[in-house]
Amino acid sequence: MAAASKALSKSPAARMPRTRGKIGNYDNVVGYICIAPWLIGFLGVTLVPMLLSLYLSFTRYDILSPPQWVGFFNYEDMFLYDRLFRQSLKVTFKYAFTSVPLRLLFALFLAVLLSQKRRGVGFYRALFYVPSVFGASIAVAVMWRQLFGVNGALNSILLSLGVIDEPYGWLTSPNTALWTLVALAVWQFGSPMLIFLAGLKQIPQSLYEAAMIDGASNVQRFFRITLPLLTPIIFFNFVVQMINGFMMFTQAFVITGGGPHNHTLLYILYVFRNGFTYYQMGYASALAWVLLVIVGILTAIIFKTSSYWVFYETKEDA
Repeated sequence: MAAASKALSKSPAARMPRTRGKIGNYDNVVGYICIAPWLIGFLGVTLVPMLLSLYLSFTRYDILSPPQWVGFFNYEDMFLYDRLFRQSLKVTFKYAFTSVPLRLLFALFLAVLLSQKRRGVGFYRALFYVPSVFGASIAVAVMWRQLFGVNGALNSILLSLGVIDEPYGWLTSPNTALWTLVALAVWQFGSPMLIFLAGLKQIPQSLYEAAMIDGASNVQRFFRITLPLLTPIIFFNFVVQMINGFMMFTQAFVITGGGPHNHTLLYILYVFRNGFTYYQMGYASALAWVLLVIVGILTAIIFKTSSYWVFYETKEDA
């Protein structure tokens, strides 16, 4: 029996579990090494700063001295006494709920046009995507500020055409300042346009051919086939662009600085002012967490209502 047990212990079958264990441990180590950069970035750049800001939101902290615990004082001051908090929320909601639908409508319109097989369509796709390559860069914001300035190109064109008699302050007028930022957001429609193009490519051509045989017009094919089958893409673009709309900062900071008279004081710009201009980092952290809750609630509402207007081909009927 002893000899038989020794022979079994030396057989490959007996040694295989240990080998598999070593290979499994090796794979785990390699896996952790591969995800280490993301894991370090997530912990050091996202999770730890979020937890730290949550703590700071309950303190009075001016960066130069240690934080002092004040409990819910920052939140009480925000909701009860801070007029600029309410103004920034109003401006941000107005900006997000105007710029996002307009950007998506414009992106969808161009995506439908550029989905057709025509000569040079690839060049036009790249050309229309160029504004989104620069994104929220300082150069684009400075260019936009010069374009809508009193002595900018827009006033020069309107003066030469006789539309206006004297230069108009597009950025200094409370009636038009925010709309210049909306126009810039709509102009940067490249990313949702490409996503719409990808969605249009997934729609079966057989559906259009069957509709054409039945005598459906272009408008009918769009509203009966294209739009319903594109609703998952619209849903995705709407969620992403809405979050980006509430996070907009660079354009307002460079172009208008929140003026005139706080008519372009977007929420993130107000958070930046409190944190890095007034050195009220605790109050700025409280503002940031309120924005997180607002965006989370809006996103949850969008997801909750999506069952009424988003159509999935693979979804079984109840």
